[in-house]
Parts: sequence; structure tokens; C-alpha cells
Amino acid sequence: MKSVAIVMGSDSDLPIVDKAAATLREYGVPFEVHVYSAHRTPDQAAAFARSAAENGIGVIIAAAGKAAHLAGALAANTVLPVIGLPVKSSNLDGIDALLSTVQMPSGIPVATVAIDGAVNAALLSIQMLALSDEALMEKLSAARARAAETVLEKNRAVEARYRGA
Repeated sequence: MKSVAIVMGSDSDLPIVDKAAATLREYGVPFEVHVYSAHRTPDQAAAFARSAAENGIGVIIAAAGKAAHLAGALAANTVLPVIGLPVKSSNLDGIDALLSTVQMPSGIPVATVAIDGAVNAALLSIQMLALSDEALMEKLSAARARAAETVLEKNRAVEARYRGA
């Protein structure tokens, strides 16, 4: 199985990144975690992205706040799927990071999840890997079925509460 690389622009993003790591661990997907800055270590970030495929990586999650150029910088140096994870910072509640991540030029796509949406970033990376891994696809399907049943149980409780009201 290919692995997922989680790259963050700063170790201050760890509380968010930990949620992605926990989700990948839950599904048994191998991953690695790095700190590379699009602005402070651009050469290392580019080198990482250029060598990611040959190092067994199948998807890159790029977590960054504020200017949030990391996902674009990585995507510019690889044809692997890059998922941008905008991180909320003290400025603008993460809207700046969201806009920086989602506004990519034609030809350099970055899939983008919600601000602090680490679980969805991990799940999207798992879905991408599951395209060529039937067991992983079955795990995703089972999780969706469990989530649906949870909602239906809540629906039954609410209906019962208001039946005949």
C-alpha cells in the first residue's frame, strides 16, 4: 500500500495534524509526518515533493495557516494528489489560509478541505488510495454504513419523542 505524507508548514499545526494521523492509523494506512515551510525551507519542500512518488507516497496532505502556500508549492513539484488542509490561525479565523489553498492556477490542482478539516483530509486521502485497494474500500464502506446507522438511530429517537405531539 502506498503511504500518505502529511506535511505541515509549522509544528504549531500539530494539534490539527494529529487528527489526520489518528484517522489514517484507524484505517491502517501508513503515513509519515514532516515540517517544511513554503517560505522558510522552499528548497527542501520542493525536493520532498519531487521525490515523494519514488519514496512510496501516494497522496500528500499539506497543512498550513495564514498565507498557506505550502499545498501549492508541493503540488507544483509533483503529480501526486495534494490535499490542502487550511489551518485556523490568529488572523482572519483561517479564511486567509482557505483562500490561499483553494485558489490554484490551472494545471496545478490542490484538493482542499475545510479549515481545520484534518479528518476529512485523511479520509479523502484514504479514498484516493482505496481506488486500487479493495480492502481499504471495504473499510470505508463499512464506516459509512455505521455512520448512517447512527443517524438513523437518532432519527428513530426523535420521531418517537414527537410522535403524536
